[in-house]
Amino acid sequence: MLLAGTACSDTEAGGSSGSGTTQSSGTPGASTTPGSSASPSQNPGAANVAIVPAKGASAVKPDQPVTVTTTAGKLKDVVLKDDDGDKVAGSFNTEKTQWTSLPQLKPGASYTVSGSAEGTDGASVPISSTFKTLKATKRLKASVAPLNGETVGVAMPIQIYWNNPVTDRAAVEKRLSVKTSVPVVGSWHWVNSMQVNYRPMNYWPAGTKVTVNIDTLGVNAGRSTWGVASRQISFSIGKSVVTKVDVKKHTMYVFIGGKLARTIPITAGKDGFTTRSGVKVIMEKFVTKRMDARTVGIKPGDPEYYDIHDVKWAQRVTSSGEFIHGAPWSAGSQGSANVSHGCVGMSLKDAQWYFSQTLRGDPVVVTGTTRKMEPGNGWTDWNTSWSTYKAGSALS
Repeated sequence: MLLAGTACSDTEAGGSSGSGTTQSSGTPGASTTPGSSASPSQNPGAANVAIVPAKGASAVKPDQPVTVTTTAGKLKDVVLKDDDGDKVAGSFNTEKTQWTSLPQLKPGASYTVSGSAEGTDGASVPISSTFKTLKATKRLKASVAPLNGETVGVAMPIQIYWNNPVTDRAAVEKRLSVKTSVPVVGSWHWVNSMQVNYRPMNYWPAGTKVTVNIDTLGVNAGRSTWGVASRQISFSIGKSVVTKVDVKKHTMYVFIGGKLARTIPITAGKDGFTTRSGVKVIMEKFVTKRMDARTVGIKPGDPEYYDIHDVKWAQRVTSSGEFIHGAPWSAGSQGSANVSHGCVGMSLKDAQWYFSQTLRGDPVVVTGTTRKMEPGNGWTDWNTSWSTYKAGSALS
């Protein structure tokens, strides 16, 4: 029977998170609460169950585990669920004298602990307790690239975008994990308080299966921002397609599975529109793409203005507007001169073939110019040395 259930507690947001509730199978007075004058149990075999947080506690922190412990006998079953009926996972110790939940509770929710324990005297004790978690001032949620189930290229970074700033980056990063079908060395790297990326030390091995666990439900991201959801995404790495563009030689080399598959004559950016050198990553693919110079600040009436409604086989590699695409209008310069506004152009035949080989996330390594890639102008993770990239982890 329930005899008592209070202990010291801390407070937050006007509520209290009690530290424990005690339940026992003994006779009246058999179970005591700290500070109580009741006599100890006369039946040492009776199950004596303690629950943390205490029954009726409020403003319990969502990142604290719930524990159920018995000092005699063992726990038979324990269930922790919220007011929506969603269960919180937990585990028993070897002796089944303690059950501990994951520290992943919903903010602003009511929880019920239920189950039973059995003392060495054979008597069963029902487990029953309720408590409430504190409310979040701000709620933390994640958007992720790549998409669940997507097959991507060998240079695809994992990118997590937060809907609110993360102040405690270490606490959040501890809740992130990456599992791979083959051994891969990788690291998280905080771009800013709203974005954290992950990339391997070297390109992903072709065919790798990747699972990303974002276990941020209940995490304290700082400044009263609490995680309100966890999610998991899985994706696959396709074949290895690595492209090398030599602007000086006006030539593009496509390596598939480590072997040169095709050499393609190209044109790149002319003076004033120099193509950037560095490691770029294919971000988007369009069978047909309208390209209007107004998107890069060139207005109608300017001699450099263009508006082409049907650019074929276009693949974006920078946020600022560099693409690799078919360019039949520059056929006379492909392989011999750079005449574009920064894009890499080629014949329609070569562009269609190349488009059919690539995936979002494939790397394009450009050399031959002094204009370098700016951080954040596209997916620029590979332009940072491995040591510097690792140093961007909050846990480094």
